[in-house]
Amino acid sequence: MNLTTLIKILLRLYRNYVKNKLHKIIIALFLSFGVAGGTAAIAWLLDPAVKKIFMEKDQTMMLIIPFAIILAFSTKGLSLYFARTILIKIGNGIVKEIQIQLSSSVLKSDIHTLESKHSGKYLSHFLYDVGQIYNLVSAGILNLMKDSLTLIVLVGLMFYQNWRLAIFAMLMMPFAAFVAKSLGKRIGKAVTESTKVAGELTASLFEMIKGSRMIKIYQQENFEFDRSKKIITSMMEKQNKIGFIQIRATPIMEVLTGIMIAGFIYFSGFMIASGMMELNSFFSFLTAMMLAYQPIRSLATINMLFYQGAAGAERVFKIIDTEPNIKENSSSPKLKIIKGNIDFKNVSFTYPNTNDAAIKNINISIDGGSTAALVGHSGAGKSTIVNLIPRFYDPLKGSVCIDDQNISSISLSSLRKNISMVSQDIILFDDTIRANIAYANLEASDEDISKACEFAAASDFIENLPKAYETLIGENGIRLSGGQKQRISIARAILKNSPIILLDEATSSLDADSEEKVQNAIMSLTKNKTTLVIAHRLSTIMRANKIIVLNQGKIVDIGTHNDLLKNSIIYKNLYNKQLRA
Repeated sequence: MNLTTLIKILLRLYRNYVKNKLHKIIIALFLSFGVAGGTAAIAWLLDPAVKKIFMEKDQTMMLIIPFAIILAFSTKGLSLYFARTILIKIGNGIVKEIQIQLSSSVLKSDIHTLESKHSGKYLSHFLYDVGQIYNLVSAGILNLMKDSLTLIVLVGLMFYQNWRLAIFAMLMMPFAAFVAKSLGKRIGKAVTESTKVAGELTASLFEMIKGSRMIKIYQQENFEFDRSKKIITSMMEKQNKIGFIQIRATPIMEVLTGIMIAGFIYFSGFMIASGMMELNSFFSFLTAMMLAYQPIRSLATINMLFYQGAAGAERVFKIIDTEPNIKENSSSPKLKIIKGNIDFKNVSFTYPNTNDAAIKNINISIDGGSTAALVGHSGAGKSTIVNLIPRFYDPLKGSVCIDDQNISSISLSSLRKNISMVSQDIILFDDTIRANIAYANLEASDEDISKACEFAAASDFIENLPKAYETLIGENGIRLSGGQKQRISIARAILKNSPIILLDEATSSLDADSEEKVQNAIMSLTKNKTTLVIAHRLSTIMRANKIIVLNQGKIVDIGTHNDLLKNSIIYKNLYNKQLRA
């Protein structure tokens, strides 16, 4: 990251998140004066302490000076405590704002955008990258204020005490700063690499948990273990690299410190001997000089925090700034359902980052209240057609209309309000059965939910569960069978009561008994509704009003089941294959 990019990102962080908290930062700044003043006071008090207590044995000062030292340490400690408290709260507040924006961006993102990036990477942005921003705000800003003021005050004290020795000390400080800055740059690079690997580990762990059944059935535990071990080892290597870089500073800084003290003692000894400096001033100056080296090292490496934070912010901002192609337009008219007719007019579509068209020049008319089915080999374009209706994607050519209203010109929320979808990939939340069904209508009454379950043929098995509707079903309904999950999904769709129903192979993975129950539930769901069905099992769509046969993204035949058995070679072959199976 170059300096220009760094400045742009820091300015954006300031304008969007820090500016409205500037009054709190100013308070932290004033508290930093307390830290700087307390630190300088500690060094300055050594002068009268040595002179009045040890040399002149002043009894009064024996009480006053220790009290003053305690006060100086207390001022420094309390100021630092409250300053850190303020910056921690500011940092957490900014993290909260950014994570809320990230959540909003993810929810508004196009399906393609979400599916093109591993979910583990999103977790990495939420945790690691936002964590870097937090460190920048809570630690970087505080250290910048505290250490800058402390250094200024201590250097001022050194010049006040003895300008000759102060010049000598200032000649040595750039060397220490250069070493610290060089090491800080290397650490920053190593931390960036470590964060990247940490994101890979998050993604790997996510896949390991989600794919646990597949891993076990194919007995690939050792393979996954080796893969995780490799990533963890890589991350530990990066962490070791950071640690080794940090400890390399120790001998270098010790040598520089030794040279500085040796030179300081030499010049101080000469000045004391010549009467140009008193012994008490020597101890006070030495303390101030030693205390000044800590903020120098801190300030020299602070660029690491800023670059790391800016790098994390840059990755986060890419997500926040990604504008969805398909989004709500408040000025668009609402969809008005009259009959529920669906028309595809010369529709073509190609998925992003692919060359071959998924569908080509599709023309379909589905009468309101009727059932149409899509059949064809895998990759024929069935799911693409279904995904275009709720505008998960927009056609590249042509238009999709509902009751002669182009769906691209109407309100997105009103469109999706009128559509329910049941697919073979059932999405259920780690919550109660009631909550999963009520997801379609959060204001639904218990009676509404119960009726939906009756229509979905789900009420019997639900009521036989230990806690009935309050039963927790686990992640994605892990505690339920495939048929039970499907019926809950259908009950959810029934509760929504939309005039348009999309069924994407809703029974493909069910046994015969479950399929019969789900089919009965589907009949309840689709009664008097405009329904578009993707069916793997042709037996489930024999009674459809219209069956559309697709091949390589094109419509090759349209008709009823009996018509297609007579006139469609592809449909007849598919049907005969399933009969033999």
